[in-house]
Amino acid sequence: MTRSSRQSYEGVAVAVPVTVPYVRYSTHSAHWFIGQAVEALVKASGVAKEEIDGLSLSSFSLAPDTAVGVTQHLGLSPRWLDHVPTGGASGVMCLRRAARAVQAGDADIVACVGADTNHVDSFRLTLGSFSNFARDASYPYGSGGPNSIFAMITANYMRTFGAKREDFGRIAVDQRTNALGNPNAMFKKPLTLDEYMGARPISDPIHLFDCVMPCAGAEAFLVMSEARARDLGLPHAVIRGAIERHNAYAEDPVMVRGGWRKDRDDLYAQAGVKPAELDFVQTYDDYPVIVMMHFEDLGFCEKGEGPDFVRAHTMTFDGSFPNNTSGGQLSAGQAGAAGGFLGMVEAIRQLTDQAGARTVPDAKLGLVAGFGMVTYDRCLCTGAVILGRPE
Repeated sequence: MTRSSRQSYEGVAVAVPVTVPYVRYSTHSAHWFIGQAVEALVKASGVAKEEIDGLSLSSFSLAPDTAVGVTQHLGLSPRWLDHVPTGGASGVMCLRRAARAVQAGDADIVACVGADTNHVDSFRLTLGSFSNFARDASYPYGSGGPNSIFAMITANYMRTFGAKREDFGRIAVDQRTNALGNPNAMFKKPLTLDEYMGARPISDPIHLFDCVMPCAGAEAFLVMSEARARDLGLPHAVIRGAIERHNAYAEDPVMVRGGWRKDRDDLYAQAGVKPAELDFVQTYDDYPVIVMMHFEDLGFCEKGEGPDFVRAHTMTFDGSFPNNTSGGQLSAGQAGAAGGFLGMVEAIRQLTDQAGARTVPDAKLGLVAGFGMVTYDRCLCTGAVILGRPE
C-alpha cells in the first residue's frame, strides 16, 4: 500500500483512559466534571498535576468559560492550551493537536478531556445556542433539537438507499449487548429487535432507541511520548494515522456522506493497512443512520451498501465486525462533548487490555471516528484515527 506523504505520528503514546461515571442529571457544573477527570488522570498515571503541561478540552456547558478558566480553577499551569468546540469530532481532534504538540516539544504531557453537565436548563441552553444557522431554519416551524433534524436525514437515507428500520435496529441491539459489559453504561438491560421496533415514535422515522440519552460525565486520556510512557510504566497505544475534515460535501441537498470519504485513502496510507485489517471500530453514534454512514464512508462497504453490511455482520465485541464495544452513546449515554471522547477512551482500553468483559479477542488495531456539530441538514466536522499496540 502507498504510504502517505504526511508527517507520521511516530513516537507518540496515548494512555490512561479514564471515565467520570455518567449520571442522568447533575447539579454539578462542567468545571466539576473536568476536575474529576483530571484528578482521575493524576491518580491513574502517577503523574503529578504540575507535570501536566498541556490541556486540550471540549465542553458545551462550560460557557461562558473556556479552557483558560479551567486552568485557574484547577490550579494547572500548562504551556500549551487548546479548546476544541467540535462536539462529536472533538476526541479525534484533541488527540491530533496534542500529538503534534508533543512531537514539536511544545508540551510533554497533555491531558485531553471531554466533559459536560446535564440538567433541564443546561440542555435547553445548549440546544438554543448550538447553531444560530440551524436554529433560525427550524425554530419558526416549531422544531427544536436534533431529533427532527436526524429524522429528516434518516428518512432521506432510507428513501435513497432502501434501508429499513430493522437495519438500524441491528446496530442499536448489538451496541446494547456491548454495553452490558461496560460498568459505566447508563443502560443495563438487554434490548431485543422486537423491543426496538415496538418503541414509541419520537419524530418519524426516529423511535425511542434511535436516540441517545443526554447525561452528565467526562472522558479523558493522556498524550505523551512513547519513551515517557515506557518510563512511567503506562500501558499505551500508538497513533498509526489520523485525519480531519470540515464542511465536506456541502453540495449534497441533505447529508448522505461524511467527510471521512475525502480523506480515508490518506488515513489508511498513513497506517499502512486496509480496512479489513482492523480489529474493531468505534463510530460516533448519535443516531444509527450515522453509524451506517461511517461503515460506508470509511471504506468497509460502498455507499448505499450499509443496510446489506449490517445484515451480514454481528457488531458485538465478539462478533464478525466489533463496533462501539462500550455500547456507544446509544447505550452508554451521551455526556455532551464527552460523547466525542467515548470511542477514543474505549479504543485505548481495548488496546491496553483494560476492557474487561467486552474485550475484543486479540485486538491489535482499531479505528476511532468522530462526527460533530450538526446544523439544519448535516454535520460539519469529521475525523478519524487508527490506533494500534506498540511494536
